[in-house]
Amino acid sequence: MRDDKQNAIVKLTLEFSIEVIKYAEILEEKRKFVIAKQILKSGTSIGANVREAQNAESKADFIHKLKIAAKEADETQYWILLCKMSENYPDPITIEEKINGIIKVLTKIISTSKKR
Repeated sequence: MRDDKQNAIVKLTLEFSIEVIKYAEILEEKRKFVIAKQILKSGTSIGANVREAQNAESKADFIHKLKIAAKEADETQYWILLCKMSENYPDPITIEEKINGIIKVLTKIISTSKKR
């Protein structure tokens, strides 16, 4: 079994997924089912794609999987922004800060991987 504790982006995205699950549950309690489902799907998909990239068959495959994770992160950032700007939605400040950090890390990893 892999030791993902040593991999910063795997750890970050796993922890983020847990936070997204908690936030989606809060949204569901407030009967915001559509947004809860959207943010849950895209937010947890980031970590799944990052994890899948760890078993990439090539450098190109690794970059491709991380680009998919970055797209999911951008979508999640959109849903978070929508919640932030909408009335009667719980404040997503914790996950907003985390998604911004994840996007920066993913962008850096993709950029560095392309140069090698």
